Amino acid sequence: MIDKIQEYLGDEADALLSHECKTISKDRLHLPGGDFVDRIFAQTDRNQRVLNNLNWILNTGRLAGTGYVSILPVDQGIEHSAGASFAKNPDYFDSENIIKLAIEGGCNAVASTYGVLGSCSRKYAHKIPFIVKVNHNQLMSYPNHPDQIMFGSVDQAFDMGAAAIGATIYFGSQEANRQIIEVAEAFYRAHELGMATILWCYTRNDAFKKDGVDYHVSADLTGQANHLGVTIEADIIKQKLPENNGGYKALNMGSSSYGKIDERVYTELTSENPIDLTRYQIANCYMGRQPLINSGGASGANDFGDAVKTAVINKRAGGAGLISGRKAFQRPIDEGAKLLRTIQDVYLCKDVTIA
Repeated sequence: MIDKIQEYLGDEADALLSHECKTISKDRLHLPGGDFVDRIFAQTDRNQRVLNNLNWILNTGRLAGTGYVSILPVDQGIEHSAGASFAKNPDYFDSENIIKLAIEGGCNAVASTYGVLGSCSRKYAHKIPFIVKVNHNQLMSYPNHPDQIMFGSVDQAFDMGAAAIGATIYFGSQEANRQIIEVAEAFYRAHELGMATILWCYTRNDAFKKDGVDYHVSADLTGQANHLGVTIEADIIKQKLPENNGGYKALNMGSSSYGKIDERVYTELTSENPIDLTRYQIANCYMGRQPLINSGGASGANDFGDAVKTAVINKRAGGAGLISGRKAFQRPIDEGAKLLRTIQDVYLCKDVTIA
């Protein structure tokens, strides 16, 4: 298995697989494992039904019992428009094929909209954990105004038989305060009913792009978004893989004053290595008490290699898995399932260790 992973990584194999983290040591982290619910979540205020659903998610699919998760998320029909998302493979206009792909691909869970999951819930809600995405950026208003609005109630997800709900907050946006309040209330209700909670912790502000650099994916800004996310009791944090650092510093150049940061974030707690940058994201999730899953990103020319690289970075940093959608569903179901299983192989491979 390690030979195939090295092949996918190509020239980056040695650097990624042999990197030794000298910023935040792995012994400070709460790492994934088969006992994660008993070791970590059982000590929290989550009720028994939430623990049951977390156990169900962690004990489904090819990664069952490892503490790692592979989740198929398909909410792009709303977030990116159905035409843009499904034109490459029109089979996925049919909601059932989304659920079939998650099962065929050996996933721990499938995350999608009320409509997708509700349309097939009686057939599948007892076979694979459902994660109902409760808010979306609907993208039909003109001109576009990026905002996450609620598409249904938490009780509706519960009645569907969902194991968890998911939500997005655009941290840094003008709508962030309202979104934080709405999602915090939704997460409280979900926990009350026994469902787990997953937060898409995205940064969003035009000012985060400066001098040709996109700091929406900087380790310092995404790390703080994660810390806000665990504050409202998200059980799992979904975040984009960091691609740079220094967002706070870039935004504070000149006379403006934005947020607060300590220089040691850049000199001691991170380096330029993507594994160390991702570990800083995990540190902001209470050192991994709330697991971090990274997104798989858009489909491109080298999907299998890119997916393996993301998985290796996440795992070696101490993360808990990937949530990968477009790379999988924008291709025939057998190829999409193969890609999902290729991601899972990274987490099953004992030769890919924590840095």
